[in-house]
Amino acid sequence: MLKANVVNLHDFGTGNYKQIDDYVFGSGGMLLAAPQLKEALDSVLKPGGEHENFVAYPSPQGVLLNQEVIESLALQENLIIICGRYEGIDERFIEKYVNLEFSIGDCVLTGGEIPAMALVDALSRLIPGVIGKNKAVVEDSFYRGMLDNPNYTRPLSWEDMKVPEVLLSGNQNEILKWRRSEAVKRTLLRRPDLISRASISDYLTGGIYLGVIKNNDDLQNFNSPVLENLCNAFNLGRPFLIAHNHETREALKNSGTGAKILASVEKVLSKINSRTLIVKISASKRKGALQSLEAKRKILQHEGAILFLFAGDRESEDELNQISGLTAYLFDSVFINFGLDNLVAVTFDRFLGRR
Repeated sequence: MLKANVVNLHDFGTGNYKQIDDYVFGSGGMLLAAPQLKEALDSVLKPGGEHENFVAYPSPQGVLLNQEVIESLALQENLIIICGRYEGIDERFIEKYVNLEFSIGDCVLTGGEIPAMALVDALSRLIPGVIGKNKAVVEDSFYRGMLDNPNYTRPLSWEDMKVPEVLLSGNQNEILKWRRSEAVKRTLLRRPDLISRASISDYLTGGIYLGVIKNNDDLQNFNSPVLENLCNAFNLGRPFLIAHNHETREALKNSGTGAKILASVEKVLSKINSRTLIVKISASKRKGALQSLEAKRKILQHEGAILFLFAGDRESEDELNQISGLTAYLFDSVFINFGLDNLVAVTFDRFLGRR
């Protein structure tokens, strides 16, 4: 439940004119004074302690208000929004009592009331029952980190512009595919900066797979169950283990792994049976590799399946480098002994993680 109360700062003002502000030291305009703000704050604090109350202050110096921040604020039991005026509020009050400064954009407003209303409106959408369908909230722009797709209503034709035929087809699978494709195009064109935090797995047009090349039969440091659990966690199918020699394939089979064991990358691609983009993952920078955000954009532009391919041992690294595909690196420096399962986990979180 959302309940909003408004407190008038002038109720805590001093003197005949209920003064709540004063001149800025060192020249400048008027500033809301700390003592009056503190009295107003005390009047709305819950007695349960610091974890029961959260104070937010709209400010040009604050973090940019986005969906992640809003979702975090929605979890607060008693959210208090301090609205500034004039030059703002005394810095000492901010340092001592404000938990979060937030900004709605690089613009200057007369006061904090409009940002406060924007925040309350955004918070209300997250409360079950405020929006008719919870699915509508999930499909909104920014909820998954992506912009929304274009939407149309009657008439079918307006000023020589027609509604896209796919929306009239009645084929819900094709409509969903079109909407997600358009959302990708719009986000890449208008707000490519959003891709770094976007959940993109729902926007990919083909399946997503994990492949690991293994060229020796030493399984002491090879943890296949962890790879299988990671695939389950991210709704992927069983991983592919690629081993050229018979001894390694037999060792993998005898290990009791639930992965699919094949003799070559070509056989994996034939099993996927789709136009596949191979994404080779490196833990460090190397020639021709793309930073993970740029690789994420390339993945979104691909129409077909995605195969994340890793080297399962040092002997397989040279082979991995010679396979045709996109190479992505995750870090700015080499992580020694980072471990295959950890590298796969970070890769999945970086590329497929849901907010």
